[in-house]
Amino acid sequence: MMNRTAESADPASVALELAELRRSVDVGFATTRGDLALLLQRADQTDKELAEHDARIHVLERARWPLPSIAALTGVSSLCVAVWQASGR
Repeated sequence: MMNRTAESADPASVALELAELRRSVDVGFATTRGDLALLLQRADQTDKELAEHDARIHVLERARWPLPSIAALTGVSSLCVAVWQASGR
């Protein structure tokens, strides 16, 4: 009964197995690099969209009506009209 070990293996077949293993590792690394590049691109797009939304929100906040100021002006105007009418005019 003969036991095959690494010392008794054919050097050519070992070289072929090593080449196939290296190719498999290279393909795996290339796939991983591609996936990481895609994730990085998506993260950059998301950051850009968030920055655009923040800018839009800032513009909308600055362009909104100053409702508390308008309410105060309306109240003061109503008071003035009421005092004017009460004075008999």
